[in-house]
Amino acid sequence: MPVVVVESPAKAKTINKYLGDDYTVLASFGHVRDLPPKDGSVDTDADFAMKWEVAADSKKHVKAIKDALASDPNLILATDPDREGEAISWHLREALASSLKKGAQVSRVTFNAITKNAVTEAMANPREIDQPLVDAYLARRALDYLVGFNLSPVLWRKLPGAKSAGRVQSVALRIIVDREMEIEAFRAREYWSVHATLATPNGAEYRAALVTYAGKKLERYDLANEEQAALAVSAVQSRDLTVTSVASKPASRNPWPPFMTSTLQQEASRKLGLGARACMSAAQRLYEAGYITYMRTDGIDMAPEAVMAARDAIKARFGADYVPKSPRMYKNKAKNAQEAHECIRPTDMMLSPDKLNVEPEQRKLYDLIWKRTLASQMEAARMERTTVEIGSADGQVGLRANGQVMLFDGFLRVYDQGRDDEDDEDSARLPAIAQGEAAAKREVTPEQHFTQPPPRYTEATLVKRMEELGIGRPSTYASIVTTIQDRDYVRKDKNRLIPEDKGRLVTVFLTRYFPRYVSYDFTADMEGELDDISGGNREYREVLRRFWRDFSAALEGTSELRISEVLTAIDDALAPHLYPPRADGGDPRECPLCGQGRLNLKTARSGGAFVGCTNYPECRYTRPLSGAEGEVMGDVVLGQDPDGLEISLKNGRFGPYVQRGEASAEQPKPPRASIPKGWEVGAMDLEKALMLLDLPREIGPHPEDGVMIEASIGRYGPYVKHGPKYANLPEVDEVFTIGMNRAVEVLASKPQRGRAAAAPLAELGEHPEGGAVQVLSGRFGPYVKWGKVNATLPRDMAPESVTMDQALELIAAKAAKGGKKAAPKKAAAKKPAAKKPAAKAAATKAAAKKPAVRKATTKAAEGEPAAKPAPKTAARKAPTRKAAGET
Repeated sequence: MPVVVVESPAKAKTINKYLGDDYTVLASFGHVRDLPPKDGSVDTDADFAMKWEVAADSKKHVKAIKDALASDPNLILATDPDREGEAISWHLREALASSLKKGAQVSRVTFNAITKNAVTEAMANPREIDQPLVDAYLARRALDYLVGFNLSPVLWRKLPGAKSAGRVQSVALRIIVDREMEIEAFRAREYWSVHATLATPNGAEYRAALVTYAGKKLERYDLANEEQAALAVSAVQSRDLTVTSVASKPASRNPWPPFMTSTLQQEASRKLGLGARACMSAAQRLYEAGYITYMRTDGIDMAPEAVMAARDAIKARFGADYVPKSPRMYKNKAKNAQEAHECIRPTDMMLSPDKLNVEPEQRKLYDLIWKRTLASQMEAARMERTTVEIGSADGQVGLRANGQVMLFDGFLRVYDQGRDDEDDEDSARLPAIAQGEAAAKREVTPEQHFTQPPPRYTEATLVKRMEELGIGRPSTYASIVTTIQDRDYVRKDKNRLIPEDKGRLVTVFLTRYFPRYVSYDFTADMEGELDDISGGNREYREVLRRFWRDFSAALEGTSELRISEVLTAIDDALAPHLYPPRADGGDPRECPLCGQGRLNLKTARSGGAFVGCTNYPECRYTRPLSGAEGEVMGDVVLGQDPDGLEISLKNGRFGPYVQRGEASAEQPKPPRASIPKGWEVGAMDLEKALMLLDLPREIGPHPEDGVMIEASIGRYGPYVKHGPKYANLPEVDEVFTIGMNRAVEVLASKPQRGRAAAAPLAELGEHPEGGAVQVLSGRFGPYVKWGKVNATLPRDMAPESVTMDQALELIAAKAAKGGKKAAPKKAAAKKPAAKKPAAKAAATKAAAKKPAVRKATTKAAEGEPAAKPAPKTAARKAPTRKAAGET
C-alpha cells in the first residue's frame, strides 16, 4: 500500500476515511527537521549552506514512516497547500531519502479542502515538489535565523533584560510602541456641538444638529468653549425655525467578501474575543475535520462550484429575493498566490452550525465563516436616506436632521461586519416632515467633546495594520502576535496591546542602531522579494548574500558600544515622552524630590527600566517610564510616629510601601506595610501610613466566646479574623471602619472550612467484635461503616431497610477484599512493645515535618487568610511546567 504522509493525526484520520484500506496514512506531526539552535547552522562562509537536524520528538514519527515504506516504497506527500506545507514535504523527502528504494516514486498532492471529492481528485493528479516554494521557505528560515542568532546577543550584551529580536516580530513590536508614543504625545482639544429636539406641527419629535452659525458653515472646532456654545444656543432659541428642504434618496450596501486569514482573525477577535492563536487553532480543527477549506490564505476568490452551492443554499433558506441575478465575483488582492488559493469557506454550504458535533469555540467560528460566506453571495441591502434642512428666515442659523429607513435587508439578514471603533453614523428613523412647515423647538442643548487619541491596537487591528504595510503573511500573523507577548514585550489588557517598558527599550535600541531592519518599508520589500522567490523570479541565495552584506556591517558597528552609551542614546530618544514640559516652565529633568539631581533613564536587574535621580543614593526618587508626571516613587519622609520614629514612603521590588524607622543591627527588618491596591501613592500621608503600620486592628472580643476579632489586609485582600476563621471584606477602607456588628455578620456568613460530619442514616448497633455499625450517606452513595471499613450498599438495597446481618456480610466481604481485618478503635489503643522502634521512627519523621507546620502558623500570624493557602503540589510543579515551555 502506498504511504501517504500528512501533518496531523486528525487530518490523517479524515483522509484515511476517504482513501480506505488501499493506502497507509501517517502523520509527521508538523516539521520533522529544523536548524539546530546554535551558531553555524547557517554557514555564511559556505554560500548559506544549512545544517538540518531531525528533532528529537520527530525521530519516532520518521521511524514509523520508514517502517511503512519497507513494504511499499511509494511515498505520497499530502501536506498543506502553502509554502510551509511544501517545506514540510521537502523535509520529509530529504529525511526519508536513505530509506527509499531505487526507483521508488515520491509524489506531492495538494487539496484545498479535506472532502472526498477534493482528496480523490488530488490523488489522481500528483505532481513534483515545487522547488521555488521550497526556496522561498529556505530564504525566510535563513533570514530569521541570521537575525535572531546575531541580533539577540547584541541585545543581551548592550541592553540588560532584553530577551530576543526577530526579523518581523521586532517590526510588529515597533508598530505597537509607535502607537503608544502617539497616544502619550496626544493633547486633547476641546470643542462643542449644539443639538436641538424639534417637533412637527402634529407633535412628532426629531433631533437635529447645528450646521450653520452666524451665516457660515459651522466647522468642528468653531465652538471652542462653553461660552461660545452658549451664544450658539441663544442664537437658535431666539429664532423661529422652518423646514427649508426634505431630500430622500435611495442607497445600498454590498456584502463583504468572504474570509481570508487576516479578516477571519480580525472578526474572530471583534465578535468572539478570540486571539490570533486561538482563532487559527479552532480553524485548524475545522479544516482537519473536513468542515472548511484551508485556513491560511490571502485569497478571497471562491471556486465556481462553491459559488453555485452558496446561491442554492441562500435560495433554500431565505428565498429567491435574496439571490442576486448574477454571482458575485471577488478579485484576489494578494500580490502572489503562493500562500494562496481560495477563500476560507464551508465545504458544504447546506451544513448549518447547529448540525456540527464539535467543541463550542469551533462551532462559533464555523458559524462566523458560514454566515460570512453566504452573505458574500447575497443581494445588497437597500435603504432610503433622508436629509432634512431647517433654518431661520435671516439665514443666520441652520440645522440638519438625518434619517434612514431599511427597505430590504438583503445580506444584513445573515451577517454584518463588526467595527473596532464605532462611528457616530446617524441612522435614526425620522417622522413625516414636509418642506415649509414650522419646526417647534422643544429643547436646545450644548454638548462638550474632546478629541480622542488613536486607539491602542487589538490583535485584530494589529494584524490589519501589518497586512496594510505588507508585513508578514497568513501563515505568520498568529505566531508574530503570540511571540511578542510571550517575550513580555507586550501585555494584553482588556483585549488591547500595551507595550511593556522592556518592549519600548528594545524598539528604541533597534530604531537607533538598526533603523533599516525595523523599518516598515524594508520589511515589506523583503516580503515582496520572498514572494518573488516563490514565483521563480529571484534566486534565494542572492537575496541572502545582499542582506547579509549590509546586516553584518551594521552588527560590527555596535561592537564597541558601552551600556552607558546605549542608555544615554535611549534616554535622549525618549526624552519628549519621559520629561514633558512642566506647567511652571521649569527644567523637566530636575528631580522633584531633592531639587538638585537630574532625572535620567536607568535599568533594573529584572530587565525593566525606570526614571531615577542622579543623586542616588542620597536621593532615592524613582518613577516608572509610564508613570504619571510628578509621581514620587522613591523615599519620602511622611513624618514621625508618637515615639519619634520616622515614617517613610519607599519603593521596593514588589511596589510602593511604608516603613517605620530604619534598618539597624537591633532591628534588621523594620515594620513595613504595602500600599493597598486602589490607593493612590501620591495621596499617601502620615495618617494613612500609620493606619497601615498599626494593622491588624482590634475590633473587640466576640460576644459569644470573648476571642478578639481583628481586621487586616493579607495576601488575598482585606479580611476580618476570629480565631482560626477568616472572612474577606469587599473594600480595603472597611478594614479601618468596620464595627463589631458588621464583623460578626461577615464572619457568620462565611461557611465553615471543611465538611461537617453527616448524621448517620441508621444506627445498626454493636459489631460482634466491638465498635458501632452505621449506615451513612457518602459522595458515591450510601454505605455501611464499621471502624475503618466502608462498604458501599448495592444499588437495589435501600439504606433505611439494611439489617445488621446484611451489614455484617457487606463488611466481611469488603474486609476480605482489602486483605486485612479492621479492628474497632478500642482494640487499636493498645500498642505492643515490639512496635516501639517503629513508633520512634514515626516520631522522628513527624519531627522532620514540624518546620512546615511552623511556617504555616507564621503565615497565619502575619495576617494571611488561612482559608486560601497555596497548594503545595502546585508550588512544586510550577517551575517544571515553566521550564518545559521555555525556548
